[in-house]
Amino acid sequence: MRSTDEKKRQKLINKLIFLNVYKIEDQQLYEMPLRKLENEYRRYKLQNHPHGEFGSIQWV
Repeated sequence: MRSTDEKKRQKLINKLIFLNVYKIEDQQLYEMPLRKLENEYRRYKLQNHPHGEFGSIQWV
């Protein structure tokens, strides 16, 4: 289980680095627990979503 969590952490760190996020609140990504990385990735993903605050596009 621990190696699975480490793999998830590494994937999230790579995704955040791809989004040009290297530190969060003066803390290196490698120092953060998995749960915090997940929350931060969701937050950045929503901020940078192509539809922004409008949600998904719907056909009328």
